[in-house]
Amino acid sequence: MDELMALRAAKAQELRDAGIDPYPLRTARTHTAAEIAALVDGLAEGEAEVKGIDADVAGRVVAKRDMGKATFIDLQDGSGRVQVLLRQNALADYDTLRLIDLGDFIGVHGVPMRTRTGQATVAATSWAMLTKALHAPPEKFHGLSDAETRQRRRYLDLMANEETRRVFTIRSRVVAAIRRFLDARGFLEVETPILQESESGAAARPFYTHFNALDEDRVLRISLELHLKRLVIGGFERVYEIGRNFRNEGMSFKHNPEFTMIETYEAYTDYLGVAEMVEQMVSSVAEDVLGTTKITFRDMEIDLKAPWRRVTFLDAMKEYGGPDLDVFTTADALRDELRKRGVDAPTTAGYGKLCDEAMSHYVEPNLVQPTFLLDYPVELSPLAKRKPGNDRLVERFECFMAGFECGNAYTELNDPIEQRARFEQQLALKEAGDDEVELVDEDFLFALEHGMPPTGGFGMGIDRLIMLLTGQPSIREVILFPPLKSLKE
Repeated sequence: MDELMALRAAKAQELRDAGIDPYPLRTARTHTAAEIAALVDGLAEGEAEVKGIDADVAGRVVAKRDMGKATFIDLQDGSGRVQVLLRQNALADYDTLRLIDLGDFIGVHGVPMRTRTGQATVAATSWAMLTKALHAPPEKFHGLSDAETRQRRRYLDLMANEETRRVFTIRSRVVAAIRRFLDARGFLEVETPILQESESGAAARPFYTHFNALDEDRVLRISLELHLKRLVIGGFERVYEIGRNFRNEGMSFKHNPEFTMIETYEAYTDYLGVAEMVEQMVSSVAEDVLGTTKITFRDMEIDLKAPWRRVTFLDAMKEYGGPDLDVFTTADALRDELRKRGVDAPTTAGYGKLCDEAMSHYVEPNLVQPTFLLDYPVELSPLAKRKPGNDRLVERFECFMAGFECGNAYTELNDPIEQRARFEQQLALKEAGDDEVELVDEDFLFALEHGMPPTGGFGMGIDRLIMLLTGQPSIREVILFPPLKSLKE
């Protein structure tokens, strides 16, 4: 125990010796900080005290000013700050105020009033220790700026930084607004398994675990897709899920191995119907939570208002100087062209992955305003329907803004024969050395053989959406507890 902690522990013991529990079971609170401010704001001019109200307030001590015969304390609660005035002539136990430190939680009983400077205050007639903090708050609640400390000890970050509290409050409100939007459109929220039998539904490396009760290996899901489609097959025409996915891959400003997705599946619509829903959802959520559709991200001014721009994959590649995919139609030809241009083109990569590399290099950084990139090469999308009139393409879009992808949608493939053939093509790529492919899910194929209506499906990373709406440059700033390397003793 360090010296400062020992001093605080000694104060806790002094309270116990005086018959006072420094960690009482419960307290009474009648008013929040915001409610006290509202009461005082309602005073008529010339009135200094709210008549007929005795208030009980509680919160963490964030400032303490000893003025001799009076002490001012600022308490922080979930609604804001309130000042408390403790006078020597009003408190029989005034001398015990020395036992209060920054970071402690206390409760105060008193009268709401307005000081000569106009500040909302509670004039205390009694106080009580609610929680004795054994550590001082970070730098007197100012200047906690080290990113690793803030992310590893998020509780200190939340104590110290109002901006952090704002970001995660917005995150919660955005998720609630998305639910309201989808519920109003007749969607049913569901939950599907996190522990799954196979790594299906996306092209990604999974985390593995062992299911002791069944004595079988499982994977943590990399996608919500195939179980949600099973529900559409079963008769739920509009379903969605907001939940965690896990991909055992790298980390970057926009990637985290554990992330939150929303996926929606709607029968009797296609990817264009989904696109209209998505632009309406994102713009209305922004308006609902932020009061505007205009946001700023990394000095880029972005307007989320619908409708969003639509451009095809092939046209965008030409527009931004990429290889012409109507010319380079095989993996070998596209690989050679990309290598000539100095773009990464692994030998093991199939045509679809090479198209994705080209798009990421030439197109993605240029899509700042909200954009739907439509009609992808079939090799990139084994779960999407082919586009009528062009068997090389599928009805798929990804939505981009601020130069990165934040959503993905298909007109879902519901032909079980073709779906099996697509899966088998993916297996061939895996055998050739590509370890990020979609694998066969036999139970899903069996379900699909029972018939799935025409369906439009959509997935969006909640974390990336929150980055955009809050202007945070890193995904780690919008995840309360991002993964960090363990501290070694």
